[in-house]
Amino acid sequence: MLSYAERIEVKLTEALSPLRLLVRDDSDQHRGHGGYREGGETHFHVEIVSQAFEGLSRVARQRKVYELLESELSERVHALELVTKTPAEAAAAKA
Repeated sequence: MLSYAERIEVKLTEALSPLRLLVRDDSDQHRGHGGYREGGETHFHVEIVSQAFEGLSRVARQRKVYELLESELSERVHALELVTKTPAEAAAAKA
């Protein structure tokens, strides 16, 4: 059985073919806050660089990710902090 972090990685990789993908479980930072559950896997930070975001607004990119992770969000994941960039945006940020 895959963890939620692994499920997120698999779904985003299959759908968006990212050049860079970071999925970090930040649940412990939200202990005592809404949506936290013992055992974590409720709050994630996701950074993704993908050509699939080309021409999409920030909101459209986030909607795309939320649609892909619909089942995880309805089951256990309470919050996603998303950083979504195109390869050109990621390269410009490094410069």
